[in-house]
Amino acid sequence: MLNEKQLEDIRILQHACEREDFSLKLNWETLRSRTGVNKNDFLHYDGSKLVGFLGLYDFGNKVEMCGMVHPDFRRQGIFTKLAQEAIESARKRKDKLLILNSPAQSSSGKQFLSQLPCKLAFSEFQMKWSETTLEDYEDVVVRPSHRDDEETEVQLDIHCFQFTEKEAREYYQRILYENTLKTMIIEKDGRAVGKIRVDHSGGEAWIYGFSIFPKFQGKGIGKKVLKKVVAEQSQHGYDIFLEVEATNEHALRLYESCGFKTIERQDYYQYKGM
Repeated sequence: MLNEKQLEDIRILQHACEREDFSLKLNWETLRSRTGVNKNDFLHYDGSKLVGFLGLYDFGNKVEMCGMVHPDFRRQGIFTKLAQEAIESARKRKDKLLILNSPAQSSSGKQFLSQLPCKLAFSEFQMKWSETTLEDYEDVVVRPSHRDDEETEVQLDIHCFQFTEKEAREYYQRILYENTLKTMIIEKDGRAVGKIRVDHSGGEAWIYGFSIFPKFQGKGIGKKVLKKVVAEQSQHGYDIFLEVEATNEHALRLYESCGFKTIERQDYYQYKGM
């Protein structure tokens, strides 16, 4: 588990690395809610200064890895050492794919990955909402999630994100007490048909876990929900972001139709040495 000083050190290091005009996906909602069950965070200090960090993130049947080294401390073997430790930790999680994440614009990240047994698996677009008029969403019902919605949330992750039941239940418990993450349930005719999560960090609103049961898809519910949530977050003064896989053309068109524009791309490589 990370203490408050370590979290602040990671944030300072992230800012130093992102001066190179790319964004690192460090999943802050996860970093703040580590349980300590697995070793997921690997830190390298030079004296009292954090100069290297690498994190592992469990998502369904995947373990994602993302990290960074301060620009002034690169080419010293720091990231190689952190990666070796992280890969060994990931190997202990049976039946998990290890996915390595790098911003598409990061030349140092791509250079490091070229030395590993991995190949590009998929890309993900990070999108930001550009203020636009949003209409025709008044009749959709989106309410806060309660503890008795657990089964709905679990089943949505199983049916829409291909989690196993065990993975879905573990994920539900892991994010349950995350203070900045708000889960909302989507209803149609009094029945729970989907969910959407919003994480507030650093004055921004990030949309996650947006999912609707397959039998209710294609009916215009998703577009109305997205409009409603975006309008509410905008009224509160937040910049609004989300992520979508490049291969998910339907979701991409939905987000673009509601005013989202691509600002960055993250590339994901599957590690072949497990």
